[in-house]
Amino acid sequence: MQLYNQYCQGMYVVAKRFITNTAEAEDLVQDAFIKAFSKLHQFKGNVTFGAWLKRIVVNTCIDALKSKSPQLDVLEEVHLKVIDADAHDSWVVEDDVTLEDIKLVIETLPEKYKYVVMLFLIEGYDHQEISEILNISEVASRTQLSRGKQKLQELLKLKTYGTRY
Repeated sequence: MQLYNQYCQGMYVVAKRFITNTAEAEDLVQDAFIKAFSKLHQFKGNVTFGAWLKRIVVNTCIDALKSKSPQLDVLEEVHLKVIDADAHDSWVVEDDVTLEDIKLVIETLPEKYKYVVMLFLIEGYDHQEISEILNISEVASRTQLSRGKQKLQELLKLKTYGTRY
């Protein structure tokens, strides 16, 4: 119960980034805790317990989203091109764009970009971890992140310019 009390609120915040419905997010956090407690023997200690639990919460949320939308548009590797990360990492947004604006705009991204962008920019996962979570290649993760960031930047510019006129 002590572990639950210590991590419950933080894991709920993580779930809410993926699931907008409060009751559903709460249910998924409960499911994640049940999974974690039933697999506690698999916790090796190579990462903190919180990081291990967060991974379970993220996977539980993504599984729930996939079950709702089985037609997730995952790009075929054949059509992907490798993106030079350094060329696209220096994008900037207007000064009046807040973190909340960015989170709201991420929600409007196509699913094939949204989850990679959220996992990378907000949750802090690397491409190897994202590829395992979403069951895509690291190349697909890099490409979808690059395209998602470009789309995010375009949408943020539209939002900014749209409010000025």
